[in-house]
Amino acid sequence: MNEERKKTMQVGTKIGAALGVLGFLVFGTVPAFYFGSYGTVVLLSHLAGGPVEPTTIVRMLTVVGIMLGIFCVGAVSIVLGSVFGTALGYVVDFVGSLGRARPEEAEAKAKNS
Repeated sequence: MNEERKKTMQVGTKIGAALGVLGFLVFGTVPAFYFGSYGTVVLLSHLAGGPVEPTTIVRMLTVVGIMLGIFCVGAVSIVLGSVFGTALGYVVDFVGSLGRARPEEAEAKAKNS
């Protein structure tokens, strides 16, 4: 893979990651709060064997669960954005190379002339 193709892939990956962050900030923040808090409360109720009281420990664990949920949803958004950006970089590189002659063919034509 030559330097131009590597650069195209890197740019695609960076653009995809940036779009993943933007998508997370716009669409993923509220579900991340819900995912983290609900998951923590369900886990704590299963561990306690019933409904939990809103004590200080439960509230602290819920905040930790919310932070973990935000981190997980954000990481997934960034990784998926990077994957889609890289795939888009490959597509752009392929479409751009359709009209160009390959270097081997150009050298062969130059030698034959």
